[in-house]
Amino acid sequence: MNTFLKWVIGVLVVAVVAVSIYSYKNDGLFSSRLSPEKTVTFQVDDIKLQVFYNRPSKRDREVFGALVPYNQVWRTGANEATTFETNKPLKIGKDSLPAGKYTVWTIPHDSTWNVMFNSKQYSWGVDMEMKPMRVPEFDVVNISVPVKKIDTTVEQFTIGFDNSTDNLSLTMAWDDTMVVVPLK
Repeated sequence: MNTFLKWVIGVLVVAVVAVSIYSYKNDGLFSSRLSPEKTVTFQVDDIKLQVFYNRPSKRDREVFGALVPYNQVWRTGANEATTFETNKPLKIGKDSLPAGKYTVWTIPHDSTWNVMFNSKQYSWGVDMEMKPMRVPEFDVVNISVPVKKIDTTVEQFTIGFDNSTDNLSLTMAWDDTMVVVPLK
């Protein structure tokens, strides 16, 4: 074997070992995330809506009032800040949401949630001290919606769109809790 081929094989072996060690020490370069990313879209006629978020799991934990404390701002998912994008202006409750991209923040309470659409884009959902990065001055819409207790347990936090009753809504569900945000 010539020297060049031995050198190339040596470099490849070192690279494979380095990637394997990095992967092992960092919870797996090739393993799935604990809170996987999800993009949900809704399109009808000329309106297009899209939500990007990360889906934490219940994993036998108490969720609302514990893992997600009541009366505190939650990034509404895990990891990166949840985003909501619309190509047309919307009416949310009594407020108008112009076309654009927003971050979504919530304050869960026992019987209601405050849902905020914030015009500032954040690189992550929380800062180094695990405090939500939301700046309230950038809230465009802040709506209070009732909590619905559901009969089934939703293992992974789920955001979706529902227009089954001819009334479009943004739904969020996790554990035994669901909230519905009306969109017009």
